[in-house]
This record gives sequence, C-alpha cells and structure tokens, in this order.
Amino acid sequence: MTEAAAAAVYELAQVNIARLKFPLDSPELKDFVDALDPVNAVADAADGFVWRLQSDSGDATDIAVFGDDWLIINMSVWRDTNALTAFMYRGQHRELLARRREWFERVEEAMAALWWVPAGHRPTVAEAEDRLRHLRAHGATAYAFTLRTSFPAGASAPVLGELPEGLGCGV
Repeated sequence: MTEAAAAAVYELAQVNIARLKFPLDSPELKDFVDALDPVNAVADAADGFVWRLQSDSGDATDIAVFGDDWLIINMSVWRDTNALTAFMYRGQHRELLARRREWFERVEEAMAALWWVPAGHRPTVAEAEDRLRHLRAHGATAYAFTLRTSFPAGASAPVLGELPEGLGCGV
C-alpha cells in the first residue's frame, strides 16, 4: 500500500493526560480553564482535525482516566502528524504549552501517545489507556508512539508479553 493510500485509510489518534496541581475550579487554574473553549474552537476548525473527545460540557475535563480524579485527558483524531503538529505549536495552544508547568505536575512516565486508527474510528478512553500502558512498557512501536518517534500509517498489533505492574499513572 502506498503512503498516500495508507493515509486515506487511517487517521491519527492522539491522547495526552496531565496531572493537575490544583482543582479545576481553583484560582490557580483559571487561565487554563478560561482558555479551553477558545483553544478547542481553534482545534475544531484546524486543517486536518477530525474529532475530539468531549462530554456534555464541551470538553473532556470531567471524563475519568486511569481512575484518578487528578488526571485530565485530551484525546483527538487528526488527518496525520503534520496536521496535529501544525495545531499544537501555533497560536494560543502554543502559549498554553509554554505555561503547562504552572498547572500540571511534572511526571516521568509517558503521558501522551499516538496511534493510527481506521478512518472513521473514534477511540475510547480504555483504548487510550491501553496505548499509554503499552508505550510505557515497550517504548515507541507502531502500536503506540510519540511525535519524536513516529511510524507510518497502517494497522498495528501490540507487542505480546506481560505488562509490568504499576503502569497506570503512579507519580
């Protein structure tokens, strides 16, 4: 399959989670919370954007991940890595990235993962948790990878074997 054909059949899923330093309704997180709707609107209109996880609130801050109330999740689907990075490193999203240490704990384990999904597939939180655990256990593979170590579009299978204990989100 050519790269162009694979790209038409697959879309790029991304998840990133963050451990809050303060409750979402705290004054310390006001700037972050106030920026959610505008940044999500820019993402929704971005070239290559396909879908993002959201609850009835319009964002995903109230969706549980790894059973930890201090974690928040962002998950979306994009045409490809170029579309995702074009959004991530421009405008207000870039400004928020620069301030992330004000709002989120520094965590040593992988908190973001990418993987290819069949066009039209919308990943679940459980699927995202699985991809993060896999990345933590095996490093970047075609099953779960990072922007720094990406893989071409296509189907992938997990690396088989036991997953070590504690790959949820212990800090």
